[in-house]
Formats: sequence, C-alpha cells, structure tokens
Amino acid sequence: MEIVVNLDVMLAKRKMSLTQLAQQVGITMANLSILKTGKAKAIRFSTLASICATLDCQPGDILEFKA
Repeated sequence: MEIVVNLDVMLAKRKMSLTQLAQQVGITMANLSILKTGKAKAIRFSTLASICATLDCQPGDILEFKA
C-alpha cells in the first residue's frame, strides 16, 4: 500500500512547469521536486491547499492511494 503523487500529471494538464508552480505557491523547487518524485514523507495541508488552488484541482487529483 502506498500513496502515489500525481503532481507531474496535473502540471502537464495545466501546461505549467515545476518552476512556475514553485513561484506561485511559494515553495522551494527542492521541496516540490521531493513531492513530485514521491520521496516526501508528509505534506502540510496548507501547502496542498496552495497547490490545489494554483492548479485548480482537488487533493484527490494529486494524491492517489494504491493498494
């Protein structure tokens, strides 16, 4: 069981780069890269909310549970 991060999928759908997202959300590229590659152990709800607001999506569009 694992949580899969589909941030790259949402970025592609919105035609946005990781750099653009980092600037708009106010998070470092390094932290976004860790999240995008699935190496993150946690994410703050405030960060997730900012990402969702910027990408105009729901948390379930970014995070997926795989059994």
